[in-house]
This record gives sequence, C-alpha cells and structure tokens, in this order.
Amino acid sequence: MKKLCPIATFSDLLVLTAVVLLNPLNPLTHSALLAPAPRIPDKIEIRYTPQPPTDSLSTAKLKNELGEMTYYLRVHNVTDEGYHLVAQYNNTLQKRAYRTRRATVQSSQKPPYAVRIAAKDRPMIAVKTCNGYWKAGHFLRGALNGKGIARDWRGRIVSAVWHCDTVISAIRIDEQGIYQGQMDSLLQACGQGTMDEWDGCHKEGFWQDDMLHGFAFDSSPYHTLHVGEWKAGKFLGEKLKYTSERIYGIDISRHQHEKGRKRFSIDFSKLRITSLGKRHDAQGRTFPVSFVYIKSTEGTTIRNRYFMQDYIKAKKQGVHVGAYHFFSLKSSAELQAKYFVNHTLIRKGDFPPVLDVEPTDAQIRKIGGTDVLMQRIRIFLQYVERRTGMRPILYVSQGFTNKHMANATDIKQRYNVWIARYGQYKPDVRLVYWQLCPDGRVDGISGDVDINVFNGYQNQFDEFVKTGFHK
Repeated sequence: MKKLCPIATFSDLLVLTAVVLLNPLNPLTHSALLAPAPRIPDKIEIRYTPQPPTDSLSTAKLKNELGEMTYYLRVHNVTDEGYHLVAQYNNTLQKRAYRTRRATVQSSQKPPYAVRIAAKDRPMIAVKTCNGYWKAGHFLRGALNGKGIARDWRGRIVSAVWHCDTVISAIRIDEQGIYQGQMDSLLQACGQGTMDEWDGCHKEGFWQDDMLHGFAFDSSPYHTLHVGEWKAGKFLGEKLKYTSERIYGIDISRHQHEKGRKRFSIDFSKLRITSLGKRHDAQGRTFPVSFVYIKSTEGTTIRNRYFMQDYIKAKKQGVHVGAYHFFSLKSSAELQAKYFVNHTLIRKGDFPPVLDVEPTDAQIRKIGGTDVLMQRIRIFLQYVERRTGMRPILYVSQGFTNKHMANATDIKQRYNVWIARYGQYKPDVRLVYWQLCPDGRVDGISGDVDINVFNGYQNQFDEFVKTGFHK
C-alpha cells in the first residue's frame, strides 16, 4: 500500500499563510511602512492526496537518467572531482526507481483527505523584513537568529535559517523548482546548493547569482549528464586530473620520423610521456605509454613507409597497437576501405582500426553536404568491420560532432568515437579516447607527439583490450 504524500508540509502552509496575510515588504525597500501583524487562525488545514500513478513516460525518463549515471560511474572513480556527489545522487535515483517499481495504480484511486493542526502544535516562525522581523505578533528590531521567511527582490518566498542576519541555509520554491542550500544577502543562490526542477532536472554544486558557477553537475532525463566546471550557468566541461591512474597513449605517423631532410628512428624501449603539452600541467610527473596508433594509409594511393617497422617494434615492447586511415573526400569510401585493409597488418589482439576524418566545411559542401559525408563514413566503417571482424573507431574533432553528427545517431551508437580536443576540459560526449594535445613530449621520439587518454581506468581498459569495444 502506498504512503500518502502531503501536498504541503506544516512549514509550507505556515509560510504561505504568513505571506498572504502579512504581505511582507521587499527587503530592498527601506522607505515603506511595515504591514500590521496578522491574526493566525487557531487551526490550519493540511490536505493529503495519494501519489499519482507511474506512467510510461516518467518511467522512461527515469531510465534515461539512470543510464547516464551508470555510464558516468563506469568511466570514473573516486579520484575524479565531484564523484561522491554524483554517486550520492545516483543512490537517490536508485531508491526512486525502486519505489516506482512498487507503485500501484490502486493508490491513485483513493480520495484526498484533510487533517487539522491546532495553533499550539505549530512552531513559531519569524517573518523577516528589511530592518527587523515579525514573530508571534510582535515586530522586533535587530538581527535575526533562527528560522524565518522572507521575500527576495523578485518577490519569491524564501524559508531560511539565519545567524546574525546571514543566511545559513534556505529553501525556495518558485516556478522553476525547489532550491535548497546557501544564499547571499539578496537571497539568491550562492555557495553550495541543489535545485530540483519541476521537469525532473537535478542541479547540484556551487552557485552564484542564482546560476551554477564553479564545480557542479546537471542530471536530466532530457540530455547527457553534465559534470564539471560551470561559469554563469554555462557548462564548460569536465576538468581532468591527469594522474598516474589514467591510461595514456600516442598516435604517430611519418612526421615522427622526418623533419625536412633529417630522418629519425623511434626507440620503443624508452617510450615514456614526459609532457602533456603546453595547455596541461603534468606537475613534473611522467606516464607510461599503454597504446600506440600508427598511420597506415591515406586515400587510395598514400602509404606510411614506416608503418611496418613501427608496428613490429611496438609489439615487441608489449605496447598495444592499432592502425588508422586518413580519410579523403576525393575518392570512393569503399575503395579507401579496401586500400586500408589490403595494405595494413591487422592481427588478432590488435586494437580496433581507426578512421581519421578531418575535412573542412568547404570540402564537405563541395561533395554535397553533411548527409553525403556521413553516408561515406558508414560505407567505410561497415566494410572494414566486415573484413577485419573488429568494430572500427571514428576519429573526429568535437566541433565536427556538434556540427555534423546530430543526425548520425546510428554511428555514435554503434561505433566508439575518438575526439580531438586540446582545451583544458574533457570532451562532452561518450568516447573511447580523447586527444588532449598535439605537442606532447615522449622519451624515445624526436619532436612533438599527439598524446591521448583512454576514457576510463584500468578495469575498463582491461575490458576494452579483451572486447575491442568500450561500452
């Protein structure tokens, strides 16, 4: 049998009664006269109604949100900023899902009922104004300590706990949802707090001027989980800690062997990352190279002359190896796929092959637009998958995914994505690797090297090694 859920708590009803009858003045208005103290009724009625039945839409929303939580927790651990907050909210969602599964339609068929609470059984509460507060029918000047209610500059009702007129914690219910947490002197969300919006979104973290600002997360049934840094309500991305627990790799081509007329070899026995590039501070630490991707082909005519020797030497050192093809818009996608497979050594246990797609907008327009390009990509990926038995990875920039892959959900769902993003924030997509810099440094290699990070930790990496697909 379901428990009956109150439409309003005792405090809520008392707040509304006080606000309607008292009509307390805006705390920013100092020149107006205070309203007289109201007469609070001896009894107040609280109506209860059964919880509404669970519909398929709300169940689907909850499932979507839990799916995002599951993905986040799978590729993160306790060393990541805010992990414990996300894990805590995931527990809340799990409990909600459990209650939803137990919900019955019969409970919604019970009529509402009311109970009456005597005035003597209700706690006293203060109504704060600009230069004092009302309590128990009396106006008191001075700083408020304890519980009270007030209006902010927008007229919204705030129930808070004050200490020397400073808000310690507060609750605000408005047209957007319910905010609970810290506030500033203007009764705006400021500091740590949570917002549960009426549409089902949950926002938690640090606030400023009623907007997320600093570290926070936004969990919603309508979009992917946003965890990371915010500025004035705008999500910037997840700021990573580059620790020794992360899995690092590199990608190389003939450019690591040739600089003008000079030629260089790679000493795979010395491979170790000594710099993550100018944008990322490794704090003097170095990292092992766990995987290497080597360029094999480009278009239907270009081959990397160093591919075979690099492949063999890396394998001898126990480094996981994969090959990639640089995609051209000047030749057939199927012919390129054949050329790649026919001229690339791909053995059992190798990492999945990669399609590197980096066209300009002008090139995309020239071939007929985004849809034409996406179809060519599908042809290449499907052919290579049939020939190798491995599901290829698509390498693109984050700008490319945002601009051209909105309608390519089939590609994003079936194939892992490798994103190039050189800023300080991790790409805001589901991915297998991200290329965090083009100017890293690696012992054993001359010049700049692309540094990549696996999206997960050792357990997830071990699973990827076995399956060749990162879920």
